[in-house]
Amino acid sequence: MMDPEQPRTIEQIRGLLSWIGAGRKLTQTGKVTLADGRALVTLLETGDTIDPAIGDRTFKTKSSQELYHLNLLVEWAKAARLLRVAGGRLVPVKKNARVVENPERLLDALFEALSRIGEAVLPSGWLDSMLAEEYPAGLRAVLTSLYATDLPVPEQKLRAAVWDTLSGFFVLDDLPENRLGLLRQGNDRDVARLLTVLTGLGAVELAGNTVAFTAAGREALARLRGEPRPGDPVYELRIQLSDVDQPSVWRLVQVPAGIRLDRLHQVIQAAMGWQNCHLHAFSANGVQYGRRSAELDFVDETTAVLDSLVKEDGGLDYDYDFGDSWEHRITVERRMTAGAGHHYPACVDGAGACPPEDCGGPGGYEDLKRTLQDYADPEHEDLLRWLGLKTAADFDPAHFDLREINRQLRTLD
Repeated sequence: MMDPEQPRTIEQIRGLLSWIGAGRKLTQTGKVTLADGRALVTLLETGDTIDPAIGDRTFKTKSSQELYHLNLLVEWAKAARLLRVAGGRLVPVKKNARVVENPERLLDALFEALSRIGEAVLPSGWLDSMLAEEYPAGLRAVLTSLYATDLPVPEQKLRAAVWDTLSGFFVLDDLPENRLGLLRQGNDRDVARLLTVLTGLGAVELAGNTVAFTAAGREALARLRGEPRPGDPVYELRIQLSDVDQPSVWRLVQVPAGIRLDRLHQVIQAAMGWQNCHLHAFSANGVQYGRRSAELDFVDETTAVLDSLVKEDGGLDYDYDFGDSWEHRITVERRMTAGAGHHYPACVDGAGACPPEDCGGPGGYEDLKRTLQDYADPEHEDLLRWLGLKTAADFDPAHFDLREINRQLRTLD
């Protein structure tokens, strides 16, 4: 009997592991035997149909792999390292036995494993699907679209987000309309199937034509993203763009104290408004940190965390685009603890628009602002075209959109 207080998939995984016991023999192809499959379909209430009848014909089930929901549960438990195959048998992973006893840890394990079970979530079928071929990227598109807002998201918007994300992986320009239509049908079908899987996990809930994270699902994704738990240490950082004024450009962001520098780089890019298309480096205590490179003598930034480099009243420097040399001073404004229901990283204040990329550094940016204001300058029209603007009024150096910055921070991979 399933526990109505727990998500259906959680209870089915628990039931599967209980049934496995010390281990069960598999077929030569590494699948649950059909006899065991018949028993599990009933025990776990998977809803799979054995020997389905279509019209006046009965199609005999030849393998448990044809039982979609059961196969999904088995592959999911293996990907979450709750089960493994050893000596032709499906056996429990003993060191993870306690995970099954804790609903939060079990949800985390299954959520983390979701990106590795694309073939079980979206098995090959008659209708092609870009999502089935590029499943991890499509999954990220769905999760980040949901995570970027606290409001329900129209399912159509999720389908569009997946299509927009994955269409760049394929050459679609020469496809006829009917072929594109079939691809969209496959995409929409598989997004719906993925949402059904997330719903069974208790991670999202469907209401009409909208989708939203459940509280448990949002918290699980936050943990997967490395966000701090309530009470964990958090730094409030002031990120100031050097040598830029009238107006000055700065952001006040809150990040986990243990954030790695490569992750902090992503936060700075999103909070400031840069496009992450140039090299960067951190400097702290006389040491430079950056991406591992044979040409640049940097300490690997993935090996350093913020908390080990700064004191409460200390800071570090961040240089972006070694040609334009956008220098940022990062100072710790205060040390705090993560609050329940809050997301990190988060921007809480700031001022000034991010300068355009490749405009020549602080000096070039000052020239750009002057040229935009001087309609008689011979370079005025060329500059408007370069910036993609219709008029100089379309560029506001004081523009600062706190909501959009936090949306960008919430969609970081």
